[in-house]
Amino acid sequence: MSEVSDVVGEPLTARVTVDEQGVVTGWSAGAARLLGYTPREILGRPAGTLLAGESAPADLHEAARRSRWHGTLTLRRRDGSRLEARVLAHRRTRDDGGRDWLLVSAPLRPVRPEDDVLMRWGFLQSPSCATSVFDTDLRHRRSNRTAQAALGLSDEELRGLRMTDVVPTPLSREVERRMLQVLETGEPQCVEDHAQAPGESREHAWSVHLYRVEDPDGRVLGVAATGHDMTEQHRARERLQLIAEASARIGSTLDVTRTAQELADVAVPGLADFVSVDLLTSFEQGREDPLTGGPPRLRRVAHRSVLPGAPEAVLAPGGVDAYPEGSPPVESLRSGRSVRARIDRAALPEWVVGDPLRTARIRDHGIHSLMTVPLSARGTTLGVVVFARHRRPDPFQEDDAVLAEELAARAAVCVDNARRYTRERVTSVALQRSLLPQRLPEQSAVEVASRYLPADLRAGVGGDWFDVIPLSGARVALVVGDVVGHGIHASATMGRLRTAVRTLADIDLPPDELLTHLDDLVGLLAAETDALGDPETAGDVGATCLYAVYDPLARRCTLARAGHPLPAVVTPDGEVDLLALPAGPPLGLGGLPFESLEIDLPEGSLLALYTDGLIDSRSRGGDADDGAARLCRALAAPAASLDAVCDTVLADLLPRPSDDVALLVARTRGLDASRVATWDVASDPAAVAEARKRAVDRLEAWGLTDAAFVTELIVSELVTNAIRHGEPPVQLRLIHDRTLICEVSDGGGTAPHMRRARTYDEGGRGLLLVAQLSRRWGTRPGAKGKTIWAEQTVDGPPDGSWL
Repeated sequence: MSEVSDVVGEPLTARVTVDEQGVVTGWSAGAARLLGYTPREILGRPAGTLLAGESAPADLHEAARRSRWHGTLTLRRRDGSRLEARVLAHRRTRDDGGRDWLLVSAPLRPVRPEDDVLMRWGFLQSPSCATSVFDTDLRHRRSNRTAQAALGLSDEELRGLRMTDVVPTPLSREVERRMLQVLETGEPQCVEDHAQAPGESREHAWSVHLYRVEDPDGRVLGVAATGHDMTEQHRARERLQLIAEASARIGSTLDVTRTAQELADVAVPGLADFVSVDLLTSFEQGREDPLTGGPPRLRRVAHRSVLPGAPEAVLAPGGVDAYPEGSPPVESLRSGRSVRARIDRAALPEWVVGDPLRTARIRDHGIHSLMTVPLSARGTTLGVVVFARHRRPDPFQEDDAVLAEELAARAAVCVDNARRYTRERVTSVALQRSLLPQRLPEQSAVEVASRYLPADLRAGVGGDWFDVIPLSGARVALVVGDVVGHGIHASATMGRLRTAVRTLADIDLPPDELLTHLDDLVGLLAAETDALGDPETAGDVGATCLYAVYDPLARRCTLARAGHPLPAVVTPDGEVDLLALPAGPPLGLGGLPFESLEIDLPEGSLLALYTDGLIDSRSRGGDADDGAARLCRALAAPAASLDAVCDTVLADLLPRPSDDVALLVARTRGLDASRVATWDVASDPAAVAEARKRAVDRLEAWGLTDAAFVTELIVSELVTNAIRHGEPPVQLRLIHDRTLICEVSDGGGTAPHMRRARTYDEGGRGLLLVAQLSRRWGTRPGAKGKTIWAEQTVDGPPDGSWL
């Protein structure tokens, strides 16, 4: 900076700039007039040469560390004389980033009489501050123009009146009370409140400062009041508070209706006297239809009013309607922007006149201002929010629209999140329900009850499963499994394993062999998942499983497990124990064998199968052994039904599950020996006729003569095949259960295969005939040989019971 420029009136003010090395870099005309040096003579010289005396004042050195200094300096004029000058020094940063000092010195001027006049008129003409002075009796003496405009009276009309005479409001009474305190104590006071200025329809936010007025001798003359209209600042704070409240309250749950209600609750009465939230019906159906054609149909999801019962509403929550064409809500939906509208009850807009109910609501409640804002999120319009005023006299302003748009935007995102969550949850639950048994199949071997609790209660999906599978010979398979992980991935894997188990069970594999095949499948699934390269699912395919087969004829159960918790058994006399099944590795490790255990289960025994989430006691500071002990105690408790047993177990062991839980309890039944007939058959084709005769006789004893003809054919074909293609011993067994089961066993290991015989083939039609005549048929391997079986649908026992 080479010089300091002068503006109008500046020649009287001396301005000098000095860099950080103390060299003069700028010199104004006022400085030249004050000290007599021209810029050519002084620029570039040390500023210290201008100081008279050998050193500067001590506080000048101290000022070098501050941003501003002021004081009196003795300066040397060009003619050698000395001058006492008041100096104000500023340390500043130049435009180029450098630092320097600006020193300013104004000429001394005496106090003039017109200064008081200037002060008085400056007070009276202040445009931003309403100021009044009162005497010690708290009566008006003088007020400036702003105060006169706010009070609606001239200075002459105000003189002699008290504040409560002019504006009889609670704010005025509080101001006068504080005035008395100011007069007594001399301590300034501040009052903030709302008040409606005379002649205006809306309230203003005022901040009134009170201070005592004294003369130079300290005599109390009165009190002054300066009022600042803080309405805009107050409303800005209110808007910020409303936004903060909306952030905390809107979207507290993933529920569309509750989120919409939270939006309405936040906006009333802070922004509007009535608010309604309507969602497009296409949104409910998961569609995003274009907003063209006729008025879109909307469902009222929530509304709120300052009046009890929201009498302004033309639609109840849950109702569906369409706003008239040309109305602000329709304009907002189609334009994607907020719309503000004034309503004159004397001349209602056209879109209102055509709707008698809306006309009545507007006139009855005096609705004068509307504002509509679309609910839009991620480029999708979800609905519209309508804000109305009838109690607050002021119409909606642009700032109100900005606030409403902010609230609607927050709510729209939450509503869209709730919609997406609901849609995903419905999909997840539908998947889970399709993978788990919808209802347990009817069978006579056991009475069963079950419970399933996913750890992810919000999504409702998990990887645990259970199943009850009817087998041939009136037997039943009980299965419980646990897939590693939670959520959709685990649920999908569970579905594949459950399907595989049912398929393997259908070919009547023993439990240990079934688990071996299932182990191979899990290994293949793990390899497929790893090949996808997804880090979130890689290495996560694994499972445990317990498979049990119960035979009600022999009252015998065969079980095998793959890394699964031990099942519990409750005997008919109430003793509870965990079955000591051979330990098997979890599914997916591969190459390790599984072993089965056979036990006798008397009729009325209780078998409990479960996943490890039931006995995992880590949340209670225990371990699996502690959980198993608690399970045994819960099973030993008396219960009226198997459902009650399940409820008792879950209540005692699971105050809050941390893992998926599947529980399956089964009470064993026995099949009456009178409903089973067994015959040994000689390995002679002539024995076929005798086998048919015995079978028919037994059907007559059971009252099943209607099934005699079909049974004769089935027995004839199966016994003939066993004699011709099997090995002795041959045995025929009939079981009268829910179906009529015909079983033929032989010592051969070769299973028959059904085929379609050609025209000139002599054989090959037997099993095809059996398949056509039976409800279902199959073969199962035995310890020695095989069994071919066929089921027919028959009427129930005469007593109506299958037991």
